[in-house]
Amino acid sequence: MTWLIWRQHRAEALALVVLIAAIGAALVIVGQPMHDLFPNGASRCVPPTTDRACIVGLATLQQSYDFAAPMLALLNFVPLAIGAFLGAPLLARELELGTWQLAWTQAVPRMRWLAAKLVALAGLTVALGAAFTGAVAWFRQPLDLFGRFDITGFDLSGIVPMAYGLFAFAIAALAGALLRRSLPAYATAIVVFVTVRIAVATWLRPQFRAPITLTQEIPPGSRELRLAAKPLDWNLGEGFADASGKHFSELSSTIWEHKATDAGIDPATYLHEHGILRWITYHPADRLAGFQLIESTLYVGLAALLLALLVWRVKRRAL
Repeated sequence: MTWLIWRQHRAEALALVVLIAAIGAALVIVGQPMHDLFPNGASRCVPPTTDRACIVGLATLQQSYDFAAPMLALLNFVPLAIGAFLGAPLLARELELGTWQLAWTQAVPRMRWLAAKLVALAGLTVALGAAFTGAVAWFRQPLDLFGRFDITGFDLSGIVPMAYGLFAFAIAALAGALLRRSLPAYATAIVVFVTVRIAVATWLRPQFRAPITLTQEIPPGSRELRLAAKPLDWNLGEGFADASGKHFSELSSTIWEHKATDAGIDPATYLHEHGILRWITYHPADRLAGFQLIESTLYVGLAALLLALLVWRVKRRAL
C-alpha cells in the first residue's frame, strides 16, 4: 500500500519538496544579510533599546529591507498549495480515470485504502508545512523586532501554517470526492480556503480574547496627542473620545486639531481644556502564542470535520 501511494502521488510530493527547498534557499540568501545586522542576535535588540549597534541595525533594517514583509506576504499561498496539491487528486484522480473500480475490489478494503492515503498524505502535508514554517521563522527573526501580529508574523510562523495546510488538504480531498475532477477540486479549495482565511483573520481573530482598551486624559503640552501601543503589541485602533467614552471619528479628530491650530493654542492643551480623552485598543504581545493555538485548533477542527464527511461519503455512498 505504501508503494502504491508513493507511485500515485510521487509527482506531487517531489514538486512540493522542490518548491519548499527553493523557498528555503531564497529565504537564506535574502535573510542572511538581515541577520548580519545583529551579530549578537536579533533577540537582544527588542525596541526600545539604547545599544548603539542595535539602533543602527534596526534603522538599516527599516530602510534597506522594507521589501521583506511584502515579499513574505506572497508566501501565504504556500500552505494552500501544499494541502490542495496533495488533497485534490486523492479521490478525484481515481474517479476521473475509473481506477477506483479496480482499486476497491482488490485485497485491500476501501476504508483501509482511504485511511492509508489520508494518513500518508496528511502527514506529508504537515511535514512540508513544518519545513516551510521553520524556514520562515528563521528569516523573520530580525523582523520580529517590530511585532508578529501582522499577516506574515502570525500567519506564517508557529504551528498555524501546518493547520492551514491540513485545512486546505481536507477541502481539496472532499471537493475531489464530490466533484469527481481534480481541477474543479483545486478551484473549490482555493475559493473556500481564501474566504475562510479572510473571515477568520479579519473578524474572528481580534475576538479570540477581549481586547484591552486604555483611556486617559491628554496632559497639557504633551507632544504626543495619541496613545501608542508598544512595538510588539497588536494595535486595533486609537483616537479621541469625549468624557462619556464616545469615540470621535477620524474627521472629527482632525477638525479638533485644526481648531486648536487656528486658535493658536497648543493642541494638547486645547483638547485637555475641552475634556477630550485619548484611547487605544490593543492586544498585548504575550497573547500571540495563545491566539495561534486557538486559530490552529479551529482549522484542525474544520479539517477533521471535512475529512469525517469524506470518510462518510466513501463508506456509505457509492461514488
